[in-house]
Amino acid sequence: MAARTKSKDRPSYRCTECGWQTAKWLGRCPECQAWGTVDEYGAPAVRTTAPGRVATSALPIGQVDGTQATARSTGVPELDRVLGGGLVPGAVVLVAGEPGVGKSTLLLDVAAKSAGEEHKTLYVTGEESASQVRLRADRIHAIDDHLYLAAETDLATVLGHLDAVKPSLLILDSVQTIASGEIDGAPGGVSQVREVAGALIRASKERGMSTLLVGHVTKEGTIAGPRLLEHLVDVVLSFEGDRHARLRLVRGVKNRYGTTDEVGCFELHDEGITGLADPSGLFLTRRDEPVPGTCLTVTLEGRRPLVAEVQALTVDSQIPSPRRTTSGLETSRVSMMLAVLEQRGKISALGKRDIYSATVGGVKLSEPAADLAVALALASAASDTPLPKNLVAIGEVGLAGEVRRVTGVQRRLAEAHRLGFTHALVPTDPGKIPAGMKVLEVADIGDALRVLPKGRRRDAPREPEQRR
Repeated sequence: MAARTKSKDRPSYRCTECGWQTAKWLGRCPECQAWGTVDEYGAPAVRTTAPGRVATSALPIGQVDGTQATARSTGVPELDRVLGGGLVPGAVVLVAGEPGVGKSTLLLDVAAKSAGEEHKTLYVTGEESASQVRLRADRIHAIDDHLYLAAETDLATVLGHLDAVKPSLLILDSVQTIASGEIDGAPGGVSQVREVAGALIRASKERGMSTLLVGHVTKEGTIAGPRLLEHLVDVVLSFEGDRHARLRLVRGVKNRYGTTDEVGCFELHDEGITGLADPSGLFLTRRDEPVPGTCLTVTLEGRRPLVAEVQALTVDSQIPSPRRTTSGLETSRVSMMLAVLEQRGKISALGKRDIYSATVGGVKLSEPAADLAVALALASAASDTPLPKNLVAIGEVGLAGEVRRVTGVQRRLAEAHRLGFTHALVPTDPGKIPAGMKVLEVADIGDALRVLPKGRRRDAPREPEQRR
């Protein structure tokens, strides 16, 4: 039978006269009957760190040189927007996203556009061969003499490439495929990811080299690997998008050099990926005449306003339990709008019909500001009556039927006016209104439903009451 391991040393007491030992202090030794001879011994030594030599003296914060943290453009304006101006020397950025969303395509484009005679770029791939990456580079026109490519999976070899190339930008695709021979475990494990990330972060800080790390995500959508990885890096970017749609969004989850409420918009196509400075066109369907069941709204992605279209369709149900199908909208909020329309808007035809609601272009509307547009689209589909042309609806709808104020109304109206929309439904007290735009303030869902023409079907509706 294996012997038990000794527990951690604990303080004990011993008589200085006879050597008798005990686990607790006593005033009198039971062995030799001497008083005051029991003393403590064997206590673990207290470990302390001796002060070390200071290499760089602390300075008043006003005397610290801030030019060393000046951002350099990546050559992709939409990515610079999210990063806060570009890549800071020594910064480590983690880019995470689902497989096939376009991470490698975007970063290869960044590698080529940021490469130059004074700023070499090293692209290390651990998931593909060098020839596979070269084929993608030819397809997206990402060829540059100062862009170096290496296919490696060993951490020591990657560090050797850094000594040989001396790049200003390192792109590693991906951190889960690189392993260190000094650490036990398979690539992608917790210990391996921690060691690889730590070594590359130290190399980036010492060399003043910007680093872009590609990270995998789990089936729940969170970044794979230890949570420590997100704490170690300076910036965490989330690459989002439906692989069946063209739109891709890059969100800032963490950013030590800028804000996290910016969003970069990209379009993925056969020739690669391009930034969209004005992506609202992807979310709209231009028609000569309005169609029942459609309503436009303005959503905020970070601080960027985007005009999006909500569509709804209602048909007679052939089954006892009518269908409720949504795409790009939250099913729970659509169900709430149906309940509000039936109870507060007195529209009883919705309960026994199949209802389909969706957005255009693959955009996902999750903020409450789209409630009013969803409700109007459902009401328009139920009555088979189109809404007025060039109308946008902005506002949160409560269970009592009230239309609540939302943030950024003025920015939303300015974006709608820039795209040529002339009418808007907003909550009360919207603030400054763009010149030439007609705005109707609504207090509840009943006021909003008055924009639907009564007694006419598919005719050109009258314009709602306006406030200039």
